[in-house]
Amino acid sequence: MSKSHEELSETHIVGPATQEWVVAAKDCPELAGHYIKHVGVADAAAPYEMVRMKLSGAYLMASLEGEGQILLDGRWRTCRSGLACMAPPHAQHAFHAPAEKRWKFCWVRYQQPRELKPIISSMAPVLAKFDGRALASAIMGLHAEYGGVREARAIQQWVELIQMYVLRFAQPWRSDDRLGRLWSAVGESPGEYWTLTKLARMAHSSEEHLRRLCQRELGRSPMRQVTHLRMQHAVRLLQSTDDTIESVAAAVGYANPYVFSNTFKKWTGRRPSAFRQKN
Repeated sequence: MSKSHEELSETHIVGPATQEWVVAAKDCPELAGHYIKHVGVADAAAPYEMVRMKLSGAYLMASLEGEGQILLDGRWRTCRSGLACMAPPHAQHAFHAPAEKRWKFCWVRYQQPRELKPIISSMAPVLAKFDGRALASAIMGLHAEYGGVREARAIQQWVELIQMYVLRFAQPWRSDDRLGRLWSAVGESPGEYWTLTKLARMAHSSEEHLRRLCQRELGRSPMRQVTHLRMQHAVRLLQSTDDTIESVAAAVGYANPYVFSNTFKKWTGRRPSAFRQKN
């Protein structure tokens, strides 16, 4: 697959060689209490392709065995066993199983009203080390309980475990509070002129150490994290205001609206004007 943004369209292909175990909020109200749309485990083989042109909520995927290709931050990445990725709300999201290889993974997809603060922070990793076996076990436990006795207390406990494991992945900076403070500051002032030197100074770190720390904890470089936070803020402005594209661009640190538009399209799959029209 590995298509460009322009070639992608809404896709849902599950071939006969793939097996899925899924629990959806429409059948399990306890999931809806955490704004979870559905959870699942898949043992996938080609043809297996998913494209979501605009996610309604965050999407966590943890690779258990094998590997697959995932579109993250506007580029294709390989998600191998022992890794997990987090796609933010409103992003273009796509993934597929490679030919002649199996890929086992689990996922949690959120669907949250836009007026509420996102369940998953925009500082969650894009791709990072994560042992997804406990999360997969919790999902399979929920699937077994819901397909069997359906004891309310057991279902609620499985759901709480699922939410806990997602948050464990989504909040890695708890191990080093410097990252939490740094990205909170950037998120509050996305229009500032941010440089690697300035970021490192704020984190009381060398530039190289900050690079390593961000790559390990977030799966992206410090400057790509700045762009990520800027694009998430731009999404909120396009949703909640009538500001011109030029004003939105300036608010997130882009003096040139054309450069902003190109960057926004790379990260979300749509230009700002098209995003606003379809929102």
